[in-house]
Amino acid sequence: MSSPVASPVAVTAERLIALGAIAARRGRERPEIARRPGTTATRPRGQGHEIREIRPFADGDDPRHLDAAATARTGAPQVRAFHEDRDRALMLIADFRRPMLWGTRRLRSVAVAEALALAGWQASLDGGAVGAAVLTDDGILSERPAPRARGMAKVAGCLARGHAMALGLGDHPVRPLAPDLARAGRLAPRGARVLLGSALDIPGSGLAAALDGLRRRGAFRVLLPLDPFEAAPPALGLPYLAETGAAIGGFARLPAARAERREWLRGIGLAAEEVPTDEVAGEMGAAA
Repeated sequence: MSSPVASPVAVTAERLIALGAIAARRGRERPEIARRPGTTATRPRGQGHEIREIRPFADGDDPRHLDAAATARTGAPQVRAFHEDRDRALMLIADFRRPMLWGTRRLRSVAVAEALALAGWQASLDGGAVGAAVLTDDGILSERPAPRARGMAKVAGCLARGHAMALGLGDHPVRPLAPDLARAGRLAPRGARVLLGSALDIPGSGLAAALDGLRRRGAFRVLLPLDPFEAAPPALGLPYLAETGAAIGGFARLPAARAERREWLRGIGLAAEEVPTDEVAGEMGAAA
C-alpha cells in the first residue's frame, strides 16, 4: 500500500505516521553489529532498569543477571535482558518559526518534520519513548515522550498541529530561537536523547547556552535543512521579504555562511547533519 503523497507545504499526521513503514524497512536494511562476537547482527542493547526479556544464557552474559525462577522452570540457565537507559526516550524539537517556512521544492519546515518523524519512528521501533516540542512564533506545543505507535501518533499530531498553526500566523513577529529552545529542552526527561531540526536562523542572544543546556540533558544532535537555493544561490540580487518589509539583496554568500555555522557547531562540540529539502522519503531517487 502506497504512503500518503508528500506535500511540499503541509505537514500532515497521516504522512508522518506512514513514514513508520519506511523507518522499519531502513531498520531491517541497516542492522548494527551485535555486542557479543559471533552472534547475528542486530541493534545493540544495553543494561538499564526495565526488563526487556528473559532468554537463555549465552557467552558474554553477566551471571549476576541470572533469573532463578526461569532457570528452575526450564532446567537451563536463563538471564534477564534490560532496556538500555540511554535509548528510553527521544525528544524531537521542530523549529517552525517563519524563517523555516520557505523552500524551492518544499518548505524547509516540511523537510525537517519528516526527518524528525523518521528518527522518532526508528527510536520507537527500538523500544524507546518519543516526544515532541514544536517552536512557533506564537509559542511552544509539546507532547510528553510515550512508547510504541501510540506515542508516535501523538508526536505526528503535535507536529501537524504546530505546522498548521505556524502557517496561519502570517506576518506575526519572529520569536528569537534561543529562549524557546531552552524552554523546550526542559520538557525532555533527564538522560533523554534530543534531536533538533532547525536552520538556527534569528537565534537571539544565548544560543550557545541554550544548545549546551540541551546537550547536558543527554545525547544531542542538530538537523540542518539544506535547500538547493542555499547550496547554489543565483549571482544576481533578488527581492525578498525582510523583517522590515520588501527588500532586494544578494545571496551569493549563503554557502559560506552555512559552512561557518557548521564549523561553529563543531567548535562547541555539537554534531550536525544536513537534511536536503529536495529529497523526499519514499520517492524514487530519495536518499535511503
